Amino acid sequence: MPPAGITFTGVRVLAGERQLLEVPDLHLTEQRISVIGPNGGGKSTLLQLMNSLIEPSYGHVSVNGLDTIDAGSDVRQQVGFVFANPAAQLVMPTPLEDVELSLRGRIKNSRERRAAVRDCLEHLGIADLAERSSHEISAGQQQLVALATVVVLKPRLLLLDEPTTLLDRVNAGRFMHTVEQMCTAQQIQIVTATHDLQLAARAQRCLMIEDGAISLDGAPAEVITEYIRRTDHASLPA
Repeated sequence: MPPAGITFTGVRVLAGERQLLEVPDLHLTEQRISVIGPNGGGKSTLLQLMNSLIEPSYGHVSVNGLDTIDAGSDVRQQVGFVFANPAAQLVMPTPLEDVELSLRGRIKNSRERRAAVRDCLEHLGIADLAERSSHEISAGQQQLVALATVVVLKPRLLLLDEPTTLLDRVNAGRFMHTVEQMCTAQQIQIVTATHDLQLAARAQRCLMIEDGAISLDGAPAEVITEYIRRTDHASLPA
């Protein structure tokens, strides 16, 4: 069996001469990991390195033993990515068709494919949305459909980039509760980049990224407390 988890070794990401992110050495094995920090600090870059949306300028990233450059296609088979805006992932008229689109490359038989889609929607509690318009359901429902388009592929790693930004607190809580239940049942690792500190606190490990580097790494309560202290201090007048 390949080693489980995500490993960064000597990673630097450059845009021209400007460094976007540096992760010298990091190994993530916990099932639920949160990533916090200011805008522009490098949270999204870290997540995008994990499914080879971005390739490191230097160093290596591996997911469950697979290098994201040398085995990028295999990595993408194992990693699901859910964006902040579900509209970016919903391109078909109905949720049923959107989720089915994800499976067309894997299940050729249309009847088997449709059955797998309905089973996925049922597990996420949104089977009743199957044939409604994707653009007429609520933001919380859209985010669950976007999640379905990813988890129907049975990823081993799920990346959530600000998944609750467009949701109110009640729907944000429902969304994450659904995600956590599903990932526990299916043994899926989750990495969530978020500004929602209550959401970040639900993880088992928390990383704080600022100025293109991981400045804190540890228990969520400790990292979040220090993040709040630094943020409050930075907001004080000079």
